[in-house]
Amino acid sequence: MSYVRIVPGVPYVNESEIWFIFCYNTSYMDVRTNIPLKNFTTMKLGGNARFMTDVFSKEDVRQLHLNAQKQNLPVFTLGGGSNTIVKDEGFNGIVMRMRIPGFEVESDDIFGTTIKVGAGENWDDVVKKTVEMGLSGIEAMSGIPGTVGAAPVQNIGAYGQEIADKLIFVNVYDHQAGFVVTKTNQQCKFSYRDSIFRGEAKGLYTIVDVTLRLHKSNPEPPFYSTLQTYLDEHQISHYTPQVIRDAVLAIREDKLPDPAKLPNAGSFFKNTIIDEWQLNELLKEYDDTPHYEMGDKRYKIPTGWLIEQTGKKGQLINGIRVHDKNCLVLINESASSYSDLDAARSEIIGAVRDKFRIAIEQEPLEL
Repeated sequence: MSYVRIVPGVPYVNESEIWFIFCYNTSYMDVRTNIPLKNFTTMKLGGNARFMTDVFSKEDVRQLHLNAQKQNLPVFTLGGGSNTIVKDEGFNGIVMRMRIPGFEVESDDIFGTTIKVGAGENWDDVVKKTVEMGLSGIEAMSGIPGTVGAAPVQNIGAYGQEIADKLIFVNVYDHQAGFVVTKTNQQCKFSYRDSIFRGEAKGLYTIVDVTLRLHKSNPEPPFYSTLQTYLDEHQISHYTPQVIRDAVLAIREDKLPDPAKLPNAGSFFKNTIIDEWQLNELLKEYDDTPHYEMGDKRYKIPTGWLIEQTGKKGQLINGIRVHDKNCLVLINESASSYSDLDAARSEIIGAVRDKFRIAIEQEPLEL
């Protein structure tokens, strides 16, 4: 017999509809309706989800998508909510909260270890565990909020590392085919804070697990400039994964506000990538422009620096505060709606465009 458990105290539209969508075989899912998504995202803005449920296995994902398709209802996968912005109208479909667990050593040799991690695992918990195992490769990405399944979507990275450098493949549920398939690193088409999962294949796959290859050797310099400065200032010259993790966490604590205390979505804007000719033009007017070579005559400009030059640092715009220590971060100080955030974002983008003739881009996804 099949069961569906409706969470009491939360209104629902039609119990029979919920039964049809979520009931399968000998399992059940807790289904909630009319759920304020601002309670599940770190920016603390946005409307309600019509339906919300948690998934704990590949089979949960498959059954939910198959039944949602029968009802012609859209599905959105939500991890930790740290990289998602919700509009005021909410989501008239099913929000599937990714909770698939798992941490498994797939292979191990004298050079490194291959691990497979469930998409619902907390990213920083995984980094901590690999560091404790003496493995290197993702230690500089310590402190990044969110789940493992969300990491490849935007190709997360920090302090000179990004997940694309260590990811071998991901297993994804193919919404059209109706089964799990494997995508190699190359097939993911990783680029700076981007992949097929937020580009050409957006909405076509749900990541269910990630396989990484990490090293047994210690991290080696040169390190990202901010990290190297911290190490030099603290006279640290012996580098281990734990040393780098501790340094990164200390830097992040100083520069990035805790979303549990100050609602924010981390880096709200991507750092800007420009061509060599654009950099040369920029340097003619602003010879102190910080820039970093990316290869192929492409350069990264810190978007926080661009915003700071416009005078927006520390400003409160429609209830949204530009963080006074890191202009990439927008803090929801008193905004009550997505429209407040939209107005603040537009003002900041416009100020950078007017001063530098550069179009900066938002990093978080929108629901």
